[in-house]
Amino acid sequence: MAGLFLTRADTDVTAARARFAAQGFAAPTELAVPGWRLLHVAPVHGGPDTLLRRGADWVAVAGTLTVDDRIGVPALAALLDMAALEWDRIGGQFAAVVHRAGRTTLFTDYLATFPLHHDRDGRCFSTSLLATMEAQPRVTFDAQAVYEFAFNVVPIGDDTLFSEVKTLSPGSIVTLGADGASVDRQPRPLPTGPSEEPLADRVARQRDLLLRVVGGVADAFDDRIHCPLSGGLDSRLVLAALRASGRRPQVYVYGPPGLDDVRIARAAGEALGFAVEWINKEAAPIAPDAFAAQVAENFRRFDGYPTFGNIFDNGGHLAAYHRRHAGGALAVSGGAGEIYRDFFYLLDRPLTADAVARTFFARFTTGDATGLFEPHRFIAAIAGKIAAALDRPGDVTPLTRTEIEQIYPRVRCRALFGREIALEGAAGAYLVPFLDHRLVADALTLPMALKRAGRFEAMLIDALDPALARQPSAYGHHFAQAPTLRRRLGEWQSRARPLALRQRSYAIQRRLGPMGDEHGGELTPDYLGRVIDLDFPAMRRFFHVDRITDAGLLRRIACLEYLAAQLGGRLAA
Repeated sequence: MAGLFLTRADTDVTAARARFAAQGFAAPTELAVPGWRLLHVAPVHGGPDTLLRRGADWVAVAGTLTVDDRIGVPALAALLDMAALEWDRIGGQFAAVVHRAGRTTLFTDYLATFPLHHDRDGRCFSTSLLATMEAQPRVTFDAQAVYEFAFNVVPIGDDTLFSEVKTLSPGSIVTLGADGASVDRQPRPLPTGPSEEPLADRVARQRDLLLRVVGGVADAFDDRIHCPLSGGLDSRLVLAALRASGRRPQVYVYGPPGLDDVRIARAAGEALGFAVEWINKEAAPIAPDAFAAQVAENFRRFDGYPTFGNIFDNGGHLAAYHRRHAGGALAVSGGAGEIYRDFFYLLDRPLTADAVARTFFARFTTGDATGLFEPHRFIAAIAGKIAAALDRPGDVTPLTRTEIEQIYPRVRCRALFGREIALEGAAGAYLVPFLDHRLVADALTLPMALKRAGRFEAMLIDALDPALARQPSAYGHHFAQAPTLRRRLGEWQSRARPLALRQRSYAIQRRLGPMGDEHGGELTPDYLGRVIDLDFPAMRRFFHVDRITDAGLLRRIACLEYLAAQLGGRLAA
C-alpha cells in the first residue's frame, strides 16, 4: 500500500509530486529529518493506515507490513517500538522508513520482494521507478537488464532497466544522516536442506502458520476481500486459508469463454454455495482512436510498465486492478504458491548456478538480437546474480538442491512478483502470503518428493478446507486424491530431459512457428503505430524486431520503445 519518495533536503520534489498525482495518489504528506525530506502517499483506494506519528517519532510504510500478524496502526506502532528488527514477528512485503529517537532507517521486507529504487549516489529512494528516474539528470538503458526483461519478463537481482537506478538489496539497512546515507547489510538466511519429521506434523505446522499469516491480515477487512480462483493449486490454497479463517471473500476468475479455469472455478462456487465473478478482460475491444489515451493511462498507472509489459491492452487490466481495491478492499494473490512445488523440474542433485541459468533463463534465440547480445555473457551475468542472491558471490561450486529451491523465492519471485506487489500496493492492501519469509523458510525444509506433482500443497488444501479440496481441478483429479500417473509421468519427463536440450527448447519452439502468450495486447501495426514509431529507433540497437515471431517478446520490446519515447531527452544513447 502507498508510496514513498525520499531525497536529500536540497532537492526539488515538484516532479515527484507530479508523478504521484499522475499515478492517482492524493496529495502527499511531507516529513523531514536532518538532511532529508520524505513524501508519503496513502493508497489510492484507501485501507489500513500506512503512516503513524507519535511525538517526534514516526514510521511510514509502502506495501503490506504485518507485525505479530496484525496490519495497520497496531503493526506500525509495534515496529516503531522495536529497538532492533525482530524478523520472527515481522511479515509481509513492504518498504519502511522509521524515525525513532533521532535515528532514521530505511529497509524492506526480509527477501526485499517489495522493490525500493535508488540512485547510484544514495541521494534518492522511491517506490516509484519513474519518480526515481525523473530525479536523475540522464538515464541509460542497461543492456543486460533490457535483454532480461525482453527474454525472461523481468530484470533480476538489484537491477532495473536503467544503469543509474537499482533496487535495495535484501538485508540492506540504510541509515539516513545529515551528511548522507550509509548502508549496513545484515544476512537473511533460509534453510539449506530438507528436514526429517512426520508428514502429519509438517502439514499441521504449515497449515497453522498459513492461517496466522492469512487470518491476521484478513481479519482487518471482514469480507471486503477479493480472491482469485482457477483450476490450479495456488489460488485454491489461498482461498482455502481464507475460508478456514472464517472469511467469505469475493471470488473471481479471469479468462475468455471456454477456458478450463473459468469452467472449474464457477462449478466449484456453485457446488459450495459461493458466487464466482467471471471477468473476461478482453471482452470489450478498444477502438483504434481510443488506443493512445488508454496506453498513456496504463503507462502512468503502472509506473512505466506492468508485469509482462502489457500496456497495450484495452483497459481491462487496469479496470480489474481498481475493482480489486475499490473501497479500501484487500486483494489476495496465490502467487508464488510454487514454494511448495518443484518449480524448476530438476533432478534431485547438486547443480551450479550456471547450469540453472542455462536451463531456466535461456529463453532466447540469438537471431532476435543484434550483435550487442552475447549469449555466454548474458547467462554468466544471470549465474552471478543467482550466486549473489544466495550469499555466494563469485562461487561457482555446485549448489545443493535446497539452495536451488531458494532461487525461486530469492531471484524469480523477487523480480516477477515484486514488480506486481509494488503496483498493486499503490492501489491498496495486497496479501501475497506465499512470499512471507516464514512460509518460504518452512517450505524449503520439504523433501523434493513431497513437492512433486503438488502432493504437499494438495494435502494443505485438504487440511484447511476438505470440501474445496474435493472440487475438480485442471489436473484431472481433485486435491484429496493422489496425483494421477499421467501427471507424475509428465513431470518426470521434464526432469529427465537433458539440460542441454532444455536450454535449447525455446529456440526449437520458435523454429516450429509463431508463438503467443496469455497476456495479450493490441500488437497489430494499426494499433502499435499509433503509440510508437514502428521503426523502433531505441530498441533496434538491441533487437532485429522484424525477425521476431513471439508475440510476448514483441510486446515487451514495444513497451520498452514506448518507455524510451516518454523519457525523451532524459534518455542518453
